[in-house]
This record gives sequence, structure tokens and C-alpha cells, in this order.
Amino acid sequence: MDLGLADKVVLVTGAGQGLGRAIGLAFAAERAHVAFHYHSSAAGAEAAAKEARGLGVQSVAVGADLRDEPAVTAAVDRVERELGGIDVLVNNAAATQRKLFLETTPADWAAQIDVTVKGMLLITHAVVGRMAARGAGAVVSLMGDSGRVGESRLLVTATARAATVGLTRSLAREFARAGIRANCVSIALVQTDRFDAHAGGADDTRMQKIVAQYPLGRVGRADDVTPMVLLLASPRAGWITGQVVSVNGGYAML
Repeated sequence: MDLGLADKVVLVTGAGQGLGRAIGLAFAAERAHVAFHYHSSAAGAEAAAKEARGLGVQSVAVGADLRDEPAVTAAVDRVERELGGIDVLVNNAAATQRKLFLETTPADWAAQIDVTVKGMLLITHAVVGRMAARGAGAVVSLMGDSGRVGESRLLVTATARAATVGLTRSLAREFARAGIRANCVSIALVQTDRFDAHAGGADDTRMQKIVAQYPLGRVGRADDVTPMVLLLASPRAGWITGQVVSVNGGYAML
């Protein structure tokens, strides 16, 4: 099926590595022009942009601290100057920490909330206003299933990630008349180059325990997630908005 993404301009945050990078390259394979946002992973984002250009599309790596409003505005300005008006925003960047709640400190909370919540709000604010002026756009936000169903040792992360649901549904209601759709993809563990950090150090014994929680018998791969992101961003999902769609191998069924 042709998803109708050719020549769309897509900005993916946190795309210098892991799932964000895979999502950006999946859009490029659909002939969309892609901006790979990064904060500290410049080399990965530059390599991804080069790979995307090899697929025959325009692509740039754009750095910005999403907690810094002027930096966010400058990044969006650059994307629109070099690629054109942004048609799709994929909110992927987030900060996570696996730790018992009573062992965390307010400093731990701030680091996650500043990136995951404030950063998501700043980039969305900068992009959605321009989408509204053009009368069209799609926002797809990623979140961990911990923010939807809760999880021990991820209480602060889950709290921050739960904000993604509120953002998605409120954007969908407030901007529907402006031609903007907003949806969320909620995921469980996905095996990328950042897997160990998310899994809390997964040796063979721990991996067996993790996999046992998944009815489908394995953790996710990037290519399990990218098709849903592409679909929700595409014109083929033109009557889908305000939804939280789980791609989680059956980890949670609600």
C-alpha cells in the first residue's frame, strides 16, 4: 500500500540513535524528506541523514536542546528553511531512569520531566502553530507502556510519559478544525542499541524473565513499531486522531 508520504517533510526528535533513527529511516524509505533531531548523538544523526539521502530524499541532522526554547525555534526554522514546511512531527525524545521511587531525588525527577514533558511541549508548540497556519499536519508521539499501565522502578518515567496521553488527546481536540491529527504509539521494550539502558542491564537470566512477560515470546524490534508510526502519520489514517495505540507484544492488554 502506498502510504502517501512521498515528499512529506518529517521531523523526528531523538533520532540520532535507537528507535528514533529507525523511524526516520523508515520515513525516508517511503520517500519522505526527514530531519533527524539530536541533542548529544550528532554523529548518529549525521550518519542517518546521509543514509536517508542515499535513498533519494532530502535529509538533515539538526541539533537542539529541547529544553531551550530559542534552540527549539532555531531548529524548526532550519528544518523549514532547508526541507520545507513540516508535515509530520514525531515526538520520540525522552529521558528515562530505572530506579526505585524512594531512591530517586527531585533532581532525578527534573531531568526526566524537563526533557520528556517540557521538551515535548516546546517542540510541539513550535511546530503545531506552523502546521495550523498551513491547515494540515500530523503529530505522532511515542511513549513507553509504563506511562499507560504503570511499572515498578519506572514511577517517575511513567509519570512523565503519561503526559504524552494528555498532549495527544488535547491536541486532537483543539487542532482538529485546523486539519491537524494527533496520535500516540505506546510501546514495551524494543531491542535497539539503547536496549541495555532501558532494560536495566539484561543478562541471560534477566532476559528470560523479561521475555516471559510477553505472550508473543519476544521483546520488540524497531521494525515492529515503525509501520504503526508511518500509518498514523499518513493520509491513509485521515480519520484517526486522539488515539493511543499499543505495540507491545501483548505485554499489557488494555
